[in-house]
Amino acid sequence: MKKLLFGLIWLVLGCAPDRPAAELPNAGYHQEQFKAYWYAGKAEVTSYRLSQSRYGENREGNAVLIFVTEDFSRNKLVKLDNHEQAGEDKVNVLKMNLTKNFVTGIYPYSLMLSVFTPVDRARYENTMKVTMSSQEWCGQVYKQLMLRGHHQYQLVGHSYFEQEGEQDLLVNDDHLEDELWTLARLDPRLLPQGEFEVLPGLLHARLRHEDLRPMKASGHSDTRGDTLVYTLSYPESGRELVIEMEHAFPHAILAWQETTVENGKEQVTRAVRQKTLMTDYWTKNKNEFLPLRDSLGLSPRNY
Repeated sequence: MKKLLFGLIWLVLGCAPDRPAAELPNAGYHQEQFKAYWYAGKAEVTSYRLSQSRYGENREGNAVLIFVTEDFSRNKLVKLDNHEQAGEDKVNVLKMNLTKNFVTGIYPYSLMLSVFTPVDRARYENTMKVTMSSQEWCGQVYKQLMLRGHHQYQLVGHSYFEQEGEQDLLVNDDHLEDELWTLARLDPRLLPQGEFEVLPGLLHARLRHEDLRPMKASGHSDTRGDTLVYTLSYPESGRELVIEMEHAFPHAILAWQETTVENGKEQVTRAVRQKTLMTDYWTKNKNEFLPLRDSLGLSPRNY
């Protein structure tokens, strides 16, 4: 990896989905089924019961997964404000926002991961951007991966912690752990199989204070009744990520589990689905819509 002189691109993203792209994944189901679900002008919002391993103990909390399509700028790597005038700069992506909220003793953690993966996999084979932010009482951390070439990403990071500090690097990799979620929703057959190198997840690297570097891993999918289970294993660290999803379209995420080894002991984080809403949540920002949080099993005070 070599140092770059690029500055950080600050962005403000809107939420509402825009018009569909012409090309869709080469999926086994009919494309009209894909369009009807993902281009209905709503997002899929799912809440999960979270048991997060942190500092050698498990903490109860909540996680939320949001999937929605939107038009993205290929050059600026931000959501387009005027997609009708964007021309060839417009790329339709499936966006995922993952939030995690839990408490360690007296102080809380708030984590967020965003992934932007093009829907048209034949034309755009790389996820275009991944961002991560972490807030807790000690300080804040922000990192982002931005596509800068074929399988090449610019990693920019800002951190309160000295050992992480400021980062501006180039990394080369064919696979990103964080794009497994969006690939699974587009078409589970896109999930990498066998042995390969992958860039570990940004949230995992944050919680473990690890440098991001490609690592050897293996992936495989198993069918268990109506459930498809994808397992990503890292032989070097002993870490394992298991994602459980519906085998049938739209391949909803049912649960996931992450197993790590700390001081010779296994630590397990697990999230299990509670409720799902299909909603244009960006229009539901008045107090009158607070009961919708109850329908997701979230209290008004929780994210």
